[in-house]
Amino acid sequence: MKQLYFRDCRLYSPIETRERQTNKMPRTKKKSGGRAAKDRTHDYIDDGTHEEAEDEDLPSDEAGRRKIKKNYEELLGIRIDKLKGRVLNREKINKSIDGLYFICYECRKICHNLDEGWIEEAGTLNNYCGACAKAKGIRSSAA
Repeated sequence: MKQLYFRDCRLYSPIETRERQTNKMPRTKKKSGGRAAKDRTHDYIDDGTHEEAEDEDLPSDEAGRRKIKKNYEELLGIRIDKLKGRVLNREKINKSIDGLYFICYECRKICHNLDEGWIEEAGTLNNYCGACAKAKGIRSSAA
């Protein structure tokens, strides 16, 4: 155990304390929490190289939804029949608009409510795209 001598227990004046603190290493700037969300790439499924020419004439958000739908189709594969009529994912587009990916109960396609439309049958709670709901004569339960 280290013995303390009287000179080690010395009290310093405020001026001496500030001088001792300035002799330390300079502080570095705090780093940000990481890369921005736009910089991160989460292309686990889609490499984004195919069918880009087809999506060039579409707005960027619609082209992005088309890619996500293709990714869902590849990911789910034969399980689409089992999951028909179900909601896959909900997203906030902005404060007032919600997006919804779902599998149409009739045509078994992966749809987005802003692209194909979305109608939920009141009795069974099955989800239909706008074209299938119109063909079957189903009206939205919100009215």
